[in-house]
Amino acid sequence: MDTVIALVVVLSLALLWVVAAVHKIRGFEVFAVVLADYRLVPARATGACAAAVIALELGLGICLLIPATRSLALAGSALLLVAYAAAIAVNLHRGRRFIDCGCAGVAGHQALSGWLVARNLLLAALALAAMLPVPARPLIWLDAITVAAAVGAAALLYAVSNRLIANGPDLARLRG
Repeated sequence: MDTVIALVVVLSLALLWVVAAVHKIRGFEVFAVVLADYRLVPARATGACAAAVIALELGLGICLLIPATRSLALAGSALLLVAYAAAIAVNLHRGRRFIDCGCAGVAGHQALSGWLVARNLLLAALALAAMLPVPARPLIWLDAITVAAAVGAAALLYAVSNRLIANGPDLARLRG
């Protein structure tokens, strides 16, 4: 994998984690309710678990930016994304499609779907792919522009795909 591609994945994941953590911090009470709706942790542990999730996401985002901790943060990112996919899959299996996934923060409700499972597994695979050996080469100014543009495009693609997934049930109802 080229250095630029690996850097785009790393910076995109770092942005994802930091933004997700900030959304959860801004709406901590809402996030705690969303987490409780998953029914995967005891009710009395929901607040502590919500705080731990926020700390983990923020920690992963920061550690991805530090070369010495990057590999561990990539592995942790993959593990957390698989855990999120599993939590969604368990609730889909239980028939609980109506609960909020917690993906949109305080911005709005996004019901669980198989697409969210697939998205999280794809992101986990990207995190693992970024752990592959990267041949050392000096980065030039054009690489910096490419990385910045690609991270911006990845953030936009993530936001658009989230909106499409969130609107999927409404679109299906409109189609009949």
